[in-house]
Amino acid sequence: MRMTWRVLLIAIFLAGTWMATAPQAAAQDSDQLMPEESTAKAREILQQAIQALGGPAYLNVHDATCTLRYSQFGHSGDVNGFATLIDYTIPPYKDRTENLPKRNLIQIMNGEKGWVLDRGGVSDASEVDIAQFQDDVRKDIDNILRHRLKEPGMIFRYGGPDVVDLKEADWVELVDSEDRTVRIAFARSTHLPIRKVVVSRDSASRTKRDELEYYSNYHPISGIETPYQITRERNGMKVYQAFFEKCEYNTNLSESLFTKDSLEDRWAKVGKKGKKNKDKDKN
Repeated sequence: MRMTWRVLLIAIFLAGTWMATAPQAAAQDSDQLMPEESTAKAREILQQAIQALGGPAYLNVHDATCTLRYSQFGHSGDVNGFATLIDYTIPPYKDRTENLPKRNLIQIMNGEKGWVLDRGGVSDASEVDIAQFQDDVRKDIDNILRHRLKEPGMIFRYGGPDVVDLKEADWVELVDSEDRTVRIAFARSTHLPIRKVVVSRDSASRTKRDELEYYSNYHPISGIETPYQITRERNGMKVYQAFFEKCEYNTNLSESLFTKDSLEDRWAKVGKKGKKNKDKDKN
């Protein structure tokens, strides 16, 4: 039955009223807990999430290979470009991303080092890109849930109930030793994470920076619940969207895949091919 305009206006009004009061209700609910109770409830929600994500199977991921479609957005909100990528990971600090189908644009990050293969050959990744990668790893939700919960100095708080992306949810807040605040919303019905908010300060300007990630379209892969859509926003502006097509876990990726030598080997193939094509064009 079609909704009349009066019913629609009432629905919009009620939704706006509820959304205006919901954060306050959530704050009141969490404020009623003593610090020890808040910590215990936060830890309980986190453990429920780990079990929902796959329990031991989730915690024991040694490597992952995913194919995805990636969209990047500019400062104006317009799409800067599309790409189909394959991403190889040995978490938390080894990552290799290649463009498909040509595999002639590759970036490798390996701890404090990184390299890039492009049309000019192989070069070192910039210090800015390496620093950004390391910061992203610290904020990565899988790294947090798998490795960082036992870090010394990590503070846990229950952030209260809320409705997030039309789902009843509970917020958990973590503050690490670097004073980085991470808030994660977990759906009550599934216990899966559906949103992450990271509050930090720009190292140069010292201005506050809010970064949001949305997780949706979960699929069970080898017993591990995997979000097939991830969206990131920064200070209210969309940064990227990733739509995953396929993921595989624990395929015994070789460590050599994350070395500069592997890019030199790849350049020996695609570089020569490119040179031959240029020579043909000249003739």
